[in-house]
Amino acid sequence: MSESPVRKAVILARGLGTRMRAEDPTASLDESQKAVADIGLKTLVPIFEGKTLLDFILTSVLDAGFTDICLVIGEEHEAIRHFCAKKNSSISFAIQQNPLGTADAVLAAERFAEGESFLAVNSDNLYPVSALRALRVAGVSGLVAFNRQALVSESNIPAERISNFAEVVIDDDGYLKEIVEKPSNPRLQASVSMNAWLFTSTIFDSCRLIGPSARGEFEITDAVAHAMREFGEKFRAVPSSEGVLDLSSRADVLSIEAILRNRSHS
Repeated sequence: MSESPVRKAVILARGLGTRMRAEDPTASLDESQKAVADIGLKTLVPIFEGKTLLDFILTSVLDAGFTDICLVIGEEHEAIRHFCAKKNSSISFAIQQNPLGTADAVLAAERFAEGESFLAVNSDNLYPVSALRALRVAGVSGLVAFNRQALVSESNIPAERISNFAEVVIDDDGYLKEIVEKPSNPRLQASVSMNAWLFTSTIFDSCRLIGPSARGEFEITDAVAHAMREFGEKFRAVPSSEGVLDLSSRADVLSIEAILRNRSHS
């Protein structure tokens, strides 16, 4: 177990928002939503009762017990800084100079981590609080292993997209054995990764040592595989059978709003 509870969380918010900027005649956005979507800052698009996805993400991370939060952003993302300042938030920021991939984004937060374990999550996904809390108290490096079938039924993500999610292979002791990117024969009952990780400082060396993937990015899954192979790092797989809300494009706004409205009435 770790000597003290994990308190730090890193939210990866450097993405270009290419899909969010793309026009979609099927997406019904009001003027305030469209204005933010046009500049690609999807995490700041109002999605329910005037609240943004970032509002919900910050609340879920805090509710899970993390107290120190860092957003990885680009130099140009002043709107995110202003959003946090208006909330009188003490959020830290780390700059990823160029959008070179998730491993490069995690590496940007090294100074914030200061050698402590930390949560790393995407800024376009709203994860269940229970899963983040279980990851925090696991006491070791780990990831949330989401049940693929539950994601299909409980999320706003199309089933055909979920079928392409990286499959998580777990050993008999409950630790990550392998991540299979874009499995050729996805199993509905299998566990998959949605980039909700708990890292130790070991991950930074691995992020520095890996090369770019076939698509030219430095992938966090490659850094994890390197840490397992070269440093003997073990990652506890924390199972979850809950859904994740995903905001990738304009069409996702309406589906997320419907789910959040249903939750508010339950």
